[in-house]
Amino acid sequence: MSEFFLGQIMLTGFPFAPRGFALCDGQLLSMNQNQALFSLLGTHYGGDGQTTFALPNMQSRTPVGFGSSYDPTWQPSPYGIGATGGVESVTLLQQQLPQHIHLATGTTSSGTVRNPSDALYGTNSAEIYGASGGDQVMLSSQTVMPAGNGQPHENRQPYDVISFCIALSGIFPSSN
Repeated sequence: MSEFFLGQIMLTGFPFAPRGFALCDGQLLSMNQNQALFSLLGTHYGGDGQTTFALPNMQSRTPVGFGSSYDPTWQPSPYGIGATGGVESVTLLQQQLPQHIHLATGTTSSGTVRNPSDALYGTNSAEIYGASGGDQVMLSSQTVMPAGNGQPHENRQPYDVISFCIALSGIFPSSN
């Protein structure tokens, strides 16, 4: 059996924490019963620091590195340990979008192709695109009106669900 460092976080492909680990779900632990782990985590992830401390909550979170970037050419503001941020969905209002125009044109010719390459929207037919030649006309303003209706949109990157688990016992890590 492998030995783990106390407080080490590992990823698993199953929905439970193995023996000696707990899920990183933000649960509160007793400081008296977990003194060594508290000495490593403190209250970075929550708790009152008098009787309880919290484990990291990795539910719906993407982990990022602590401190500054290793790449000297890319130095975004460093994240402090335990910092959280971001949201799962965002509602964009029309006032938040830069003013711009979508010029959309079509042709009065019948559609003759399915592929839009070098073609314009055509009039109704089995095919929707007409040849690039022909009289061009502006599409109805209803086809290029603002959309969204103040509804939030999904803001998460593609994902694959895994569990984050933290070691509740193991070797106390040395700082040197």
